Amino acid sequence: MIYPLAGLLFGAVLGAVRAKMRGGKLFDLLQWAAAFAIIFGLVGLFILIFIERSYV
Repeated sequence: MIYPLAGLLFGAVLGAVRAKMRGGKLFDLLQWAAAFAIIFGLVGLFILIFIERSYV
């Protein structure tokens, strides 16, 4: 259960940092953080599903 949450947090931080490095304003930071959080959250979800299915 922790992998999707960790992915969301990591993605949000990474997206905000990337937007800040590119000189983005507040809404740019929020948009990049949301996009990266969704992407990394989905990756974490697929990792969780793979781990759960491989234990059966």
